Amino acid sequence: MRSIRYNEKGKYFTPVVTKMPISASIQTDNCLVRGLIHIRQGERVKDELNRDETFLAVTDAVIYDQQGKIVRECEFISINRSHIVWLIPDDDFLEEAGSGESE
Repeated sequence: MRSIRYNEKGKYFTPVVTKMPISASIQTDNCLVRGLIHIRQGERVKDELNRDETFLAVTDAVIYDQQGKIVRECEFISINRSHIVWLIPDDDFLEEAGSGESE
């Protein structure tokens, strides 16, 4: 059983950090990874990227080579943050793609 700690004001602390999954595309030095990154509630993607942790966890990942061919699919991959060239949440990408001029 997990223990729950309470402070003098009644706030409780648990070892579980609640995060929400965000679908994202991550370009690294030599491949593209699409999957879910996990952001703490109330924080931004930028906040997650700016953490001091060496690796970024990605779940339900699909890895593409430089020609766009699927190299591997996996439930979990850990990406070294120093190898990330760019990251874009897929919702942002879809919104920008849909905001083009209509015919």
